[in-house]
Amino acid sequence: MQTSNSNIDSPPATGAIVREHSGLQTARDGVCHHHPQVIKENANIIQSNAVSSAICRLPTEILSEIFIHCLPQDEHLSPRASLAPILLTTICRRWRQVAISLPRLWCTLQMAVQEPDWQKLLICCNSWLERSGVRPLSLKLKCYHDWDKLQNLLQPYAQKILSLTLDFLTKNGGPFMVEDFHALEELTINPYVAFPTNALDRSLSKLPVNLRRLNMNRMLFNREQFNFFSDSTWARLTHVGLTVNGLDAFTCLLRLCPNLTSLTITATLYLVEHVEPATHLNLQSLSVSWIALLGSSEDLFPFKDITLPNLRVLEATHDLQWEHEQFMEFLMRSKCSLERLAFNRVMGITA
Repeated sequence: MQTSNSNIDSPPATGAIVREHSGLQTARDGVCHHHPQVIKENANIIQSNAVSSAICRLPTEILSEIFIHCLPQDEHLSPRASLAPILLTTICRRWRQVAISLPRLWCTLQMAVQEPDWQKLLICCNSWLERSGVRPLSLKLKCYHDWDKLQNLLQPYAQKILSLTLDFLTKNGGPFMVEDFHALEELTINPYVAFPTNALDRSLSKLPVNLRRLNMNRMLFNREQFNFFSDSTWARLTHVGLTVNGLDAFTCLLRLCPNLTSLTITATLYLVEHVEPATHLNLQSLSVSWIALLGSSEDLFPFKDITLPNLRVLEATHDLQWEHEQFMEFLMRSKCSLERLAFNRVMGITA
């Protein structure tokens, strides 16, 4: 009788087992290969969650300090969604609450004021400035329309604005009456178009009682305009920067502002019939740049009619021959103790 042995492996079965074993080995090798990566990814997730959790647990005081260091280094901040402080309000609910309740994030602002976007601008500006709480404000605004509308926008915050820069890009930029801004200490006016003289005179005839710094280097003043301004208004100024037309305007300005400690002035000089000498007892720093339109360097030397006994720093930029003898007479007359003296020569317009 013939019997069959069922324990004998057939070739097809053996091949299948080998292939299955090979597949298992490949899978095992794949798991071993990817296992460190999976572990690393899981660790990163755990670590990220831990960091996020740690940030969420930060006390409000520390988070507020971090927010302050997130601010751009610009002197005035822009309301842009990609920058702090606006960016900080979009991360999560808690960050938004902390950012909105932190006045230090909202006390400076620069923006362009344009007619087509007035309603959007009004909402943005009010929202920003309301978050500043009781902190003093420093604003830099580009004005594309008349001052009246802008003044109405700023009026609710007039008693908080310490520094105001106005860049006028329209001929209808004035008058810019700032007399009611009683807290204002520094005012900068930059007209980028021809500014009406009558609007300028009206704007500067009455200045805020606390104003100490006035910068208007892009504006040209003559003696007649200075005579129009109130002595009591300008007498409080301690820092001034502007441009004058005529040597008599220079000395008139010194008499108009007896409490000046710093003056930056650009002068266009020409011959005038009479220049009244001026003695200023408080001026410590003078930066003067001048060009001569008509006359000799001797006649148009700006130091020949002034006396500055308290002067400490002097920077002079000129386009004519330096009048050494007149300058030495100025120093002897003033008896000032200069700590810094700088001269620069530029090519100007001469007759």
